Amino acid sequence: MNRFLSLLIVIFFVQLTFAQNTKLPLQSLDIFQLEYASDPQISPDGTQVVYRRNGFDIMKDKAKGNLWIVNIDGSSNRKLTSREISESQARWSPNGNRIAFVSSTNEGAEVYMYWVKTGQIAKLTQLEKSPSSLTWSPDGNSLAFTMKIDEKAPVIVKTPAKPKGAEWAKPARITDRLKHEADGSGYIEPGFTHVFIMPSQGGTPRQLTSNNYNHKGSLSFSANGKDIYFSSNRHENWEYDFRNSEVYKVDTNTKEITQLTSQQGPDYSPMVSPDGKKVAFISFKDKVQTYQLRQLYIMNTDGSNRQLLSGSLDRSISNISWDNSGKGLYFIYDDKGNTKIAHISLNGTIKKVADNVGGTTLGRPYPSGSYSVSQNGTIVYTQTRPEYPAELAVIQPKQKTSKLITNLNEDVLGHRELGQVEEVWYKSSFDGRNIQGWIVKPPFYDASKTYPLLVENHGGPILNYGDRFTAEIQLYAADGYVVFYPNPRGSTSYGEEFGNLLFNNYPGEDYIDVMDGVDYLVNKGIVDNNKLFVTGGSAGGIMTAWMIGKNNRFKAAVVVKPVMNWISKTLVADNYYGYANSRYPGQPWENFETYWKFSPISLVGNVETPTMVMVGMDDLRTPPSEAKQLYHALKLRKIETVLVELPGASHGIARRPSQLISKVAHTLAWLRKYNEE
Repeated sequence: MNRFLSLLIVIFFVQLTFAQNTKLPLQSLDIFQLEYASDPQISPDGTQVVYRRNGFDIMKDKAKGNLWIVNIDGSSNRKLTSREISESQARWSPNGNRIAFVSSTNEGAEVYMYWVKTGQIAKLTQLEKSPSSLTWSPDGNSLAFTMKIDEKAPVIVKTPAKPKGAEWAKPARITDRLKHEADGSGYIEPGFTHVFIMPSQGGTPRQLTSNNYNHKGSLSFSANGKDIYFSSNRHENWEYDFRNSEVYKVDTNTKEITQLTSQQGPDYSPMVSPDGKKVAFISFKDKVQTYQLRQLYIMNTDGSNRQLLSGSLDRSISNISWDNSGKGLYFIYDDKGNTKIAHISLNGTIKKVADNVGGTTLGRPYPSGSYSVSQNGTIVYTQTRPEYPAELAVIQPKQKTSKLITNLNEDVLGHRELGQVEEVWYKSSFDGRNIQGWIVKPPFYDASKTYPLLVENHGGPILNYGDRFTAEIQLYAADGYVVFYPNPRGSTSYGEEFGNLLFNNYPGEDYIDVMDGVDYLVNKGIVDNNKLFVTGGSAGGIMTAWMIGKNNRFKAAVVVKPVMNWISKTLVADNYYGYANSRYPGQPWENFETYWKFSPISLVGNVETPTMVMVGMDDLRTPPSEAKQLYHALKLRKIETVLVELPGASHGIARRPSQLISKVAHTLAWLRKYNEE
């Protein structure tokens, strides 16, 4: 009897231990608990990193973020200040004794200063609007930033005054600008962004730029601090010539502005070399096509001797910074769905420094991330893998491998079984091109079973998915799907020719590329050909609608924030002015047949697939009227359909955690209905 009782006790504790150690798949509410690092800034001496630690407030259903500081070896990871208010844009002073940053107050965002030795902070400004592009002068005596200055809206008529206490409707809103609204923020108040300078010890900011032009983006001081380099479009036809911009400099004393470049196309992100003799910047000559490489140029500080530095690299460049010697620059680029840091010397020699940059877009596996470099060449950057969102990683000089110095999500992801991510390559049946994609297998995957397939098409379409953390796709996999997310032609990170294959041809053979990936997985025996499902948002919604208009192989589809009709989309969306000639030749009224031919609504008569249509009610990029065209057409045809509208959601439909959860939950509920048949 005692032996039997002892055996029961042993079994009980074994089962208890197993239950305690068994991991669960990712859960919807885990979204609120995830954190990620962004905008890491390494101290000049390379000993500490200040960064923004981002998370979510479950009670207020919104993102939050504060500044934290950590030693370069990962020790002493602590909050920079005791304030529980949003903080961002941390920037070290040139000698490392202070950190300037931007933080919110009851009156708006202001510039603050933190003294490293004492830990004291002070508010330096009382600004009308939020400052951006915070930048130190080389001597540490000044701070520059950009800020919007409001202008009065046009007035057509003067209406009579309302009687005292009367409740009249709001007055008319008058707009005469080409760009007057933006998805995610709505109506744009009239005004222009200008460059300002102020003493770093506090004082009154001085506006350096003038006239009705926007001066946005990064700033860079000359070596002597006399000039500030910036990018702007100060051409007379700037509003319509919207892709064009030049590099300028402004004298901080006289406010005289000098134009330094003149190529048709964008010249931006100027960065002065340490010796003050060169300016690096990003540019391309505008050929008016769908995709054009952003390339690295250098010139003398007076604008002479312009040279292309990155001509040997068939990838777009971003986030440039000089090395301390002034003999080369660091930059970020995407290659085959993976974001990397590289160094380029002044003779054009390129050396890759780091892989796996990103992880600051939690929902889907898009490119993101940033880095900074100390004076001794130590690099800190945001690193991601499919197993975790952005953590801080460090590469010391002459080392080939990086070291993680944070682990912000061990408390959550350490207790979750994520779906395994695998890279796949296959041939396009259209022209034999190699096409890359990824599959995410369900947690606790059993290779002896065949699983339903969910295709997740990426947005853009001039964009890419990669081997990065993705909460949405992990939640789909947790529901039992093998999820396939491909980079068909038109995706970035495979060169200019590949990305430009959709020029005047979208949707086009990218549809074939996606379907070839489906067939590849079916032929491999990984997925059940009788249980195929498809979804995607934005350009992914376009592709999803196109796919179900081209074939009836999918048991169910979820079309999220699509463009259904290029004619109506082009003239209604917030970026309506940017499509003619780069997407299709001419304006819609000049080329009706082509715009219609590439509109998924033209195929709606073929659709037999049960389809959920989803859109944010405040979407200005692919307005709800686009989604309703599909829903109404399917209702008229008596195809199984339902319309899901998310209140308060813009084109970033999953920006708030609850909206991400709702998007995924509705998608899975619709698919499950047909998966169980």
